[in-house]
Amino acid sequence: MLRRKITEQLNDWATHKDEKCLVVQGAKQAGKTYAVEQFAKERYKELVEINFKQMPSAKEIFAKELTVDAMLLTMRFRFPDKKILPKKTLIFLDEIQECREAITSLKSWAIDNRYDVIASGSLLGVKETGAFAELTGYVDYVKVQGMDFEEFLWAMGLSSDVVASVKHYLDQKMHVPMPLHQRLISYYRLFIATGGMPEAVAKFMENRDFREVDAVQRKLLQGYQYGIAHYAHTEEKSKAEKCYMTLARQLLDNANHKFQYKEIEKGARAQKYYASIEWLVRADMIQLCRLVTEVASDLDAHARDNFFRAYPTDLSLLMAMSDFSLKQHIVEDTLPADTKAGVYDCAVADALMKKGYPLYFYKNETRKLELDFVIRQNGHPVPIDIKSKRSKARPLLDLLKKEGVTCGYKFIEGNICVSEEGIITLPFYMASFL
Repeated sequence: MLRRKITEQLNDWATHKDEKCLVVQGAKQAGKTYAVEQFAKERYKELVEINFKQMPSAKEIFAKELTVDAMLLTMRFRFPDKKILPKKTLIFLDEIQECREAITSLKSWAIDNRYDVIASGSLLGVKETGAFAELTGYVDYVKVQGMDFEEFLWAMGLSSDVVASVKHYLDQKMHVPMPLHQRLISYYRLFIATGGMPEAVAKFMENRDFREVDAVQRKLLQGYQYGIAHYAHTEEKSKAEKCYMTLARQLLDNANHKFQYKEIEKGARAQKYYASIEWLVRADMIQLCRLVTEVASDLDAHARDNFFRAYPTDLSLLMAMSDFSLKQHIVEDTLPADTKAGVYDCAVADALMKKGYPLYFYKNETRKLELDFVIRQNGHPVPIDIKSKRSKARPLLDLLKKEGVTCGYKFIEGNICVSEEGIITLPFYMASFL
């Protein structure tokens, strides 16, 4: 069984739910259903699970009165073997985007408050968004993403104490003991090649065979392509898929990783494709890292929407867009320098996204300064430089002279150290522990 952090959030909701249902959001195949099912096994005596894709006839439960008693009556007829009791039963409405009436019913469940109800679905950001807008005040939201490196370490069998010690070294800015450091680097390469999609991680744990991992990754990618074909508007289907399937080229072959429309087709322009990019963002298929022209506390005020990088929401999908040999080169540490820079840029972006950071990057053409990422911590901007090979961090040193910029991170393959100027050098794998 894969241990997931989302379980803690689900338990917290059940303990303090305050007359609200829960909507579990997130990318396709990120483990939403699995997480809720495991949570139900641990906390409830009974689970009533309705998947509207697998069981479309269950829409009849919500076809008439949306009072709790009326829905329960129909539900009990449909599931006669289930004892549906207050506080002892979890009602799980999965793929709820397929039944608008079920979405509307969440208000009734919340007001009644006798039963715990969780809803989940795919591409909730692009389907039935109006129905969810009417539920303000009646639902809480949590987001499930692919597994991060910390969860991968749990899957690899590292104890909670060992993983906690990694956080301790980061907090104290202490050198990680070399045997542990080398082990973590090795695990991190495995994690990048596998990605965080639970099915890919489970397959790797099963037999350590990257051929089978690759088959799972490509199946997941096909599922995403199906999602575009099934849910995007007719005029967006082809354009959204073209944008999505260029991500590996954009990030691994492009020197500055900026999204370039010419990679989609010759002469392509933002006017034709930007709406497709926005659709992919709403569908939880990509996350944008926007250019900022100034490193300041209010990064949004200095962000430019027309200059961005686009990252897939999990490394498993990036691997599926690439040749199988990429995984071998990552694990064996034989990547060409330029490709290695792109891979580790994506790995750090993946970690920051899963920690909930909005992503920005900085570029000043006049002064020839560029930084891979800028995030906000404790109200202050924190610049980040990714170094796949030894070189000086001149942009970091320059920005540390600015008012309000108190520290900067430099990610490398080496160990932790802190410079007098305030540059905190960290191993790549520490991005998941920020």
